[in-house]
Amino acid sequence: MGRVGVLLLNLGGPERIEDVRPFLFNLFSDPEIIRLPFPWLQKPLAWLISLSRSRHSQANYQLIGGGSPLRRITQEQAAALQETLRQQDLNATVYIGMRYWHPFTEEAIARIKRDHSRDRFDRLVILPLYPQFSISTSGSSFRLLERLRNNDSLFRQIDYTVIPSWYRRPGYLKTMADLIAQELDRQPHPEQVHIFFSAHGVPVSYVEEAGDPYQREIEDCTQRIMRALDRPNPYTLAYQSRVGPVQWLKPYTDEALVDLADRGVQDVLVVPLSFVSEHIETLQEIDIELREQAEAAGIENFCRVPASTPTPPSSRNWPASSKTPSTAPVSPWKRSSIPPAAPKCTPKNPGNGALQPLLKSGMAA
Repeated sequence: MGRVGVLLLNLGGPERIEDVRPFLFNLFSDPEIIRLPFPWLQKPLAWLISLSRSRHSQANYQLIGGGSPLRRITQEQAAALQETLRQQDLNATVYIGMRYWHPFTEEAIARIKRDHSRDRFDRLVILPLYPQFSISTSGSSFRLLERLRNNDSLFRQIDYTVIPSWYRRPGYLKTMADLIAQELDRQPHPEQVHIFFSAHGVPVSYVEEAGDPYQREIEDCTQRIMRALDRPNPYTLAYQSRVGPVQWLKPYTDEALVDLADRGVQDVLVVPLSFVSEHIETLQEIDIELREQAEAAGIENFCRVPASTPTPPSSRNWPASSKTPSTAPVSPWKRSSIPPAAPKCTPKNPGNGALQPLLKSGMAA
């Protein structure tokens, strides 16, 4: 196997208080975050929302140290993954591309093209750090890559592999189950603890109208983790981070916690789903805001499983991959026609997928 590039995709986050407002503007400028009937409204609305929400968001970031740790954690994950791959005699270079803050995906692609022009990559593996696919996370990054590729002849020369989602991988499921088991075993009465899965929410319209597979994948992921855990503890799945007046996926985390408290539950272990790194939604929304809501509802023992591990899923448990030919766009679907199932980038010859040499070398179990 020759030279391999790996592009890790993530959300990004403001590293300083003064970054919060421009970060919010970038976030809400994305039509996959706020879908509007008139595209010309996107930027003005993003400006208005970022202006109105910036002070509140800045206060939340102050509570977790003045900025998001997401870039640092992702860089640590990238470095650890690169070292692991090279220990397996793979000439791999790992890059980071954030969607809404530095290092932007555009910056990562510029570095990849520069390195490719000096020493060609045999393959670029595009791996979102979102275990489950959603049009608002991985889908948004894929569409950005599609636009960049369509407008860049050098980028189009690089063969690539896209991994849309990877929550079914045994290594990921075992890691999650082990983290839960470790926290349960720290409790005085592990069998009494109610496991509370908290996933980032999306508007119901994304699922019902746009065909986003996210809810289905989150529910399937939760069931698979519980099977891997193999404990009798009861569990609940709820959705956090709703914004605005539209209907979001239910049950909402705050309402679900009140319901558990009303049923006499005293011990709750929160398990963040859809996150592989600590950031504002774990450190502030769960650890501070959700904890306060739980205590106010009468839950006495509130604890949480860490969202991050030292590295991304072990390279020996890499997700199954799908190759797209270098002449095809990164995502094989249009914004107006998102498939009801997770996107599949099918190779011309399924028996000769892009990662077959890597799979044989032990990158996937």
